[in-house]
Amino acid sequence: MQMMTRDVLLEMELEEEDDDDGDIVLENLEQTIVSGFGSLESQQDFRTPEFEEFNGKLDSLFFNDGQRRIDFVLVYEDESRKETNKKGSNEKQRRKRRAYESNLICDGLQLEATRSLLDDKLVFVKVHAPWEVLCTYAEIMHIKLPLKPNDLKTRSSAFDNFSWFTKVLQVDESIIKPEQEFFTAPFEKNRMNDFYIQDRDTFFNPATRSRIVHFILSRIKYQVRDNVKKFGINKLVSSGIYKAAFPLHDCNFSSPSEDLSCPNERYLLYREWAHPRSIYKKQPLDLIRKYYGEKIGIYFAWLGYYTQMLLLAAAVGVACFLYGYFNQNNCTWSKEVCDPDIGGKIIMCPQCDKLCPFWKLNITCESSKKLCLFDSFGTLVFAVFMGVWVTLFLEFWKRRQAELEYEWDTVELQQEEQARPEYEARCTHVVINEITQEEERIPFTTWGKCIRITLCASAVFFWILLIIASVIGIIVYRLSVFIVFSAKLPKNLNGTDPIQKYLTPQMATSITASLISFIIIMILNTIYEKVAIMITNFELPRTQTDYENSLTMKMFLFQFVNYYSSCFYIAFFKGKFVGYPGDPVYWLGKYRNEECDPGGCLLELTTQLIIIMGGKAIWNNIQEVLLPWVMNLIGRCHTVSGAEKKAPRWEQDYHLQPMGRLGLFYEYLEMIIQFGFVTLFVASFPLAPLLALVNNILEIRVDAWKLTTQYRRMVPEKAQDIGAWQPIMQGIAILAVVTNAMIIAFTSDMIPRLVYYWSFSVLPYGDHPHYTMKGYINNTLSYFNVADFKSKSKENPYTELGDYTTCRYRDFRYPPGHPQEYKHNIYYWHVIAAKLAFIIVMEHIIYSVKFFISYAIPDVSKSTKSKIRREKYLTQKLLHENHLKDMTKNMGVIAERMIAVVDNNIRPKSD
Repeated sequence: MQMMTRDVLLEMELEEEDDDDGDIVLENLEQTIVSGFGSLESQQDFRTPEFEEFNGKLDSLFFNDGQRRIDFVLVYEDESRKETNKKGSNEKQRRKRRAYESNLICDGLQLEATRSLLDDKLVFVKVHAPWEVLCTYAEIMHIKLPLKPNDLKTRSSAFDNFSWFTKVLQVDESIIKPEQEFFTAPFEKNRMNDFYIQDRDTFFNPATRSRIVHFILSRIKYQVRDNVKKFGINKLVSSGIYKAAFPLHDCNFSSPSEDLSCPNERYLLYREWAHPRSIYKKQPLDLIRKYYGEKIGIYFAWLGYYTQMLLLAAAVGVACFLYGYFNQNNCTWSKEVCDPDIGGKIIMCPQCDKLCPFWKLNITCESSKKLCLFDSFGTLVFAVFMGVWVTLFLEFWKRRQAELEYEWDTVELQQEEQARPEYEARCTHVVINEITQEEERIPFTTWGKCIRITLCASAVFFWILLIIASVIGIIVYRLSVFIVFSAKLPKNLNGTDPIQKYLTPQMATSITASLISFIIIMILNTIYEKVAIMITNFELPRTQTDYENSLTMKMFLFQFVNYYSSCFYIAFFKGKFVGYPGDPVYWLGKYRNEECDPGGCLLELTTQLIIIMGGKAIWNNIQEVLLPWVMNLIGRCHTVSGAEKKAPRWEQDYHLQPMGRLGLFYEYLEMIIQFGFVTLFVASFPLAPLLALVNNILEIRVDAWKLTTQYRRMVPEKAQDIGAWQPIMQGIAILAVVTNAMIIAFTSDMIPRLVYYWSFSVLPYGDHPHYTMKGYINNTLSYFNVADFKSKSKENPYTELGDYTTCRYRDFRYPPGHPQEYKHNIYYWHVIAAKLAFIIVMEHIIYSVKFFISYAIPDVSKSTKSKIRREKYLTQKLLHENHLKDMTKNMGVIAERMIAVVDNNIRPKSD
């Protein structure tokens, strides 16, 4: 088919106001449009699509003739049937749409329009790309297509000997048949005979056809004004000229198509991937990639691999938790807290200045028992293990990613990524290219770029300060409400009320503050998402990849501070700078800094992690399931209006939810935030990998269910890797070693206990004949003389505890009457030295192991490298041999012609 060579552009009125998105200066546009588009004409010679009545075939994926496949669908609302008919505005929209559709036809696409069966205002324009158009743009886009069947790709597994077991987890190959493998090469029209073309209708699969058509739709022009062209389907959809633009699902998700030629890939994906009964099976990654494209496929491959690796981390975490659980009875310091003769007789100093009473240590009995579960030797082992685990995960994922690049033909992904329309629309400044010495257009000067970067960085910094302000607000809340809880909650443990065992002032403050912190996090997160997009749009990145990377860094930086700031505060700041009862430290000169429980802040950090991590997982899954389902339900109710009508495939898909261009971005972001919780603070909560594992098993199926049942089919996109998320994970992995070492050193009480056990329980500092933990609580609580309170009028308002001259507090200081009273004692300096030594030793050991593993495990396996080289060699050999055959054939034809000419010239002379 010969592509037509004439475009129709509208010369719009100067007074018309329109958004500049999608505008491109005329001279600059000519460099981005292929020559086949032809010359520009201002006369309005519109070519309109064929209007056809629906033929009654509900599952059809073809035009009414049953031959031309529907590659894309455009939806618009007929202006003549709108209830609020603004003639001027509607006429302008109609003219733009007619010009756009006319140019689509001029570019070789075929259109067929059908009116909606459920809403007569809607019109569906079906788009078909003929063979010539597909071949032309396949060459422009460097799409790799089959040369010949490939018999090299044999997938071996270490678990082949256990095939009887792994077969249960595999997808049934009789249902989802394995894809045939091919040698591939970038398509070239002049070498079409070299490619494996058995059937022109199937040579380009539906995903590739949709990708090519979307490429064309994104670059077709529809208007010119003041030497500026407007183009692209994204602009038309955002301005309301079209309601939607999407490729079709191939069938209904719940039942196969009645069309025998339909592959029913959506139905197979729902049955073998998204359905709850398939939750234990591996994902059909090849079919996901074939149906949705490599970008979606690589996300689910990464999520599935991450979930598999979490199995090992969760198993070790549960083992460490069980170690703490079964060793509770050996937790001597917890027994001392709960002992009525020890903890029941230790009177603790008030933790605030006005209403807080003296209190007995044994009211924290239950908290100390819970702390034994997490603050044990198993936690140390698990923290070291996780430092190694995260390195193994990242290194083995690189290898798996390399295998997918080979299997999915993205090893040499040749993508000449086009500049974003929003970028080129503002290319008004002319500069000289240093390399080509030719003029080129840029959107702003160097000075303008510096201003934009400064403003964007300032905006991000402002929002980070806003998060920090919210954290300070939570701290003030903790300090204020602790006074109230201390005054209202019971002060004496009588054993008759079970609530008294758990609801201490510290625990009540921690739980309520964590809940408020979670709510604030979600609110700030919702607002900042919109702000980050606005900032990135203002920054004006050149390509879509640059745009996504810039947005990724902004969003992650914000989310990092938003989600982790409260955890960092509890882990490394709370209870560290409190002074002592006679000289406390005050926040803002008014609020006395809050203290940790006598057992430390580790339990509070665990509580914070459970609430934020668990709450976020529940909230996200509910939102991901309910929101699209409810929106689709409302849409169906409004459309059908009580009438039972069956709609064709394109109309069913239109009433599904659109998947935004950043939809996958938010899925990655959710998982990376979870990855941070699993690695950064895992020393305080060994069960975090187990929670993440359960969440991810559900997350895979929920995301699969969303894509197959609730969302329109996305335009397939190529992707070689997971992009900017890989270096972000590597940064988190490095930071996790430091945070876990510091949690064990400064947040837990493991180091003070070890120092007491090996140094201060025996002579010369202790009085026990052998190493023991007995007397640890008494040794770690310092004495304070009540008479030394700064406020001499301070009295104990609670007389039921009696009058006391001394009280205890959590610190390592000399007692009153000592020459250095209230100064840090020798135990304190031993503990500090041990903590610093522990951090240095642990970091160096784990970093050494990490670097050794990174060096020892290559990013690409030897077998994959060999396969890539072998395939490249055979592909080049095949192309070279075919080229030689063509050359030999052509030379033979030329030689025959030359001989014939010579014979004809010689024969007359001889005659």
